[in-house]
Amino acid sequence: MNAPVNASTDSPVAEIENLRVEIDGWPLVDGVCLRVFPGRVTALVGASGSGKTTTGLALLGEHPPGARVSGDVRVSGGGPIGYVPQHPAAVLNPARRVGALLHDIARQQVRDLPRAVRRTEARTRVLRSLADAQLSAGETLLHRYPHQLSGGQQQRVVLAQALLLGARVVVADEPTTGQDALTKSRIVDELTAVAAQGIAVVLLSHDLDVVRALADEVLVMYEGRVVESGPTERVWRAPRHVWTRELLARQTEFGNRDGNDGDSDDRTGVPVLHVRDLTARHHRTQVLRVPELGLHAGECLAVVGRSGSGKTTLARCLAGLHRDHDGQVTLDGNVLPRSLRARDRRQLAAVQYVFQDARAAFDEYRPVVDQVARTAVRLRGAEAADAGAEALAALLELGLTEEQAHRLPGRLSGGELQRAALARALLARPRVLICDEITSGLDTVTRRGLLEVLAGLRRGRDDLSVVLITHDLDIASLADRIAVLDAGEMVEQGSVARVLTEPSHPFTKRLLAAAG
Repeated sequence: MNAPVNASTDSPVAEIENLRVEIDGWPLVDGVCLRVFPGRVTALVGASGSGKTTTGLALLGEHPPGARVSGDVRVSGGGPIGYVPQHPAAVLNPARRVGALLHDIARQQVRDLPRAVRRTEARTRVLRSLADAQLSAGETLLHRYPHQLSGGQQQRVVLAQALLLGARVVVADEPTTGQDALTKSRIVDELTAVAAQGIAVVLLSHDLDVVRALADEVLVMYEGRVVESGPTERVWRAPRHVWTRELLARQTEFGNRDGNDGDSDDRTGVPVLHVRDLTARHHRTQVLRVPELGLHAGECLAVVGRSGSGKTTLARCLAGLHRDHDGQVTLDGNVLPRSLRARDRRQLAAVQYVFQDARAAFDEYRPVVDQVARTAVRLRGAEAADAGAEALAALLELGLTEEQAHRLPGRLSGGELQRAALARALLARPRVLICDEITSGLDTVTRRGLLEVLAGLRRGRDDLSVVLITHDLDIASLADRIAVLDAGEMVEQGSVARVLTEPSHPFTKRLLAAAG
């Protein structure tokens, strides 16, 4: 199915016609057609692995290694195409500060200006691009390295790069992934402003609320094909394809395992994981302060807040991945070393971390089942054969097939890799499972499936505690308790019922208002 004809008299700034991309005879996309016009937003939606990113990257002339490609891709005017990837760390140089990355672009743009004003003008453009990308603390961020930023901050730095480049087309691949409701709204406003400047925006997204608010046209993809397309409001009001209707039925089920209504903020007994007087830093800058936080056996704690509020830093402190902090983290009353390297095998197994970017967490050259099995060998001393059998059983239980389990990571979708990442963590038989934005970047159907997997894990293991790092208050509402972070401070915590219906802090109230 071709993209619908645009009513504008403008010529398309970029076109794709009958695109087919295949690897070893397996089509990633098949027969895709797309036209994008100046000043309009075209959204591609679909399940993880449906071909959205492959199609978007084709506009940049990029394809997976070893792929056979046919069809035509045309970009008019010779202008640059900006790209904001789903996993921005992959395109940010980890050895260079943010300021250096952006100034490289700005200096090229001002090289024809008089020497006396070049430096000032370049810096002005850099700071303006950061502000336009919703990074208000630009001066501070210029001195940080990419790994010292949250995932959302990294994403907005890459958006700032695209804005600096003066792109005529911006391909935004899941730009709101990992973002809170307030920041999502601002990104929608920013991309709307980008389109208002006559720039074509190609939005690849699973976030249907963002798509509806932002896109003029929407193409629905399924298994590499466009199965439905049209004006966004028409598709929402009268979806024609069964897959479109399933995507729009956005119901998720996670649920408290024991039916706890969450009315009480009080917990008795020694927490399985306890934080006291925690302050974390990036170099000399304090980025997080948590006076006290506890996680009890069998409990699910959701940690929410804006991008850059300290959610991931807190999770990394708990897991021993961020050692530059003071205060105390205890497991069953025993102090955990701050650094992962200083923790013994039992402590490593007890607290397991599932990363937001599951793809980056796997070795691309080894079958997934082998990497999952390695956890049991390394942390529990299991024999290789036993570990392999246990790994395969875990992957099958979490919804992968035996054939998928033996694939290389590059042959799995994002949702399939997240299930594999969960299996790998579970083979350690942890007491605490830290899930860092693991549903971000997934479509509604895949996200629901992953949450159902987590619900099943909680029902099956009474002693498994979960820390759920999320920007999505709908997902947070499915936990037992919620902790709210704002600008590196723990501003509120309590039961789901109390915090979501009677929030006490002004920031929590604003967050709920934006989400509602």
